[in-house]
Amino acid sequence: MSFELKRYSGNPILKPIFENPWESIIVFNTAAIYLNKKIHLIYRARGCQGGISRFGYAVSTDGFKISERLNKPIFTVSPDTDVDCFGVEDPRIAQINDKLYMTYSAYGYVPGMYRMQKWVQIGITSISVEDFLNKKWNWSERIYPFPFTDNKDAAMFPQKFKGKYALLHRIPQHIWVGFSDDLRHWVDNTVVMYPQGKGWEYFKIGGGATPIKTEKGWLIIYHGVDNKMKYSLGLAMLDLDDPRKVVYRHPEPILQPQEKFEKEGDVSNVVFTCGCVVKDDQLFVYYGAADTVICVATVEMKKILSLF
Repeated sequence: MSFELKRYSGNPILKPIFENPWESIIVFNTAAIYLNKKIHLIYRARGCQGGISRFGYAVSTDGFKISERLNKPIFTVSPDTDVDCFGVEDPRIAQINDKLYMTYSAYGYVPGMYRMQKWVQIGITSISVEDFLNKKWNWSERIYPFPFTDNKDAAMFPQKFKGKYALLHRIPQHIWVGFSDDLRHWVDNTVVMYPQGKGWEYFKIGGGATPIKTEKGWLIIYHGVDNKMKYSLGLAMLDLDDPRKVVYRHPEPILQPQEKFEKEGDVSNVVFTCGCVVKDDQLFVYYGAADTVICVATVEMKKILSLF
């Protein structure tokens, strides 16, 4: 069965704001979470060519139109380390009990090298739901659990498995899952999905949004990259009890670059998601378009669940 996400006619929903130096050039790749009948977005932004990325915050009550947007970033590079000195990138967020866990890509230097080497690795931090809703940005200590490992596209599952945290992550060119007691040490890391080696995911695949629990499995929206470096979105289901098992993988992309703002931008021919939410039995997929603006597309959950 073939289907595609339906683009919102008012896309893009978030654009750069020239008057805000930290987000004056591009905004893209946003985390999303549904709390208190509002969709909260934590998006990546950059204010100068080749400059560092920071995270901004916006809210939508209907899922489409932005009702609130802050003028200052809510999360930026650490003053205490060079691990993320070139920027914090591509946030994902998951709720477990009364805490929100944010994963992101930390882009900086490898510490201790004789000659400076740039590196991207996973960062993890957290915040209480109460502080988040009250806009008190009391982020916890930053944890870098895979040092000296080219790793990104991390997304936490919003529940524990046999008392352990579970994390999707991407060591090239595959999607992995690992488990942890303390967020620092991840064990039983297993490749969950390989690129198909043809078509829209010829070159590599990587995780997208935080997994969403459904009656048939954990829904993941991920990205695939073809041999011309075009980024598209795909869909898969992982087993409810053991997320190392794939129970369904849709053979075709569910969203490909099509609109002008998806084909032309800072990085052309890209649709890339870091955040999805379910609202009124619809899946809202928030995605960066050409690494320049933020858009949203939807599909009814019953259509997804009828695929298999």
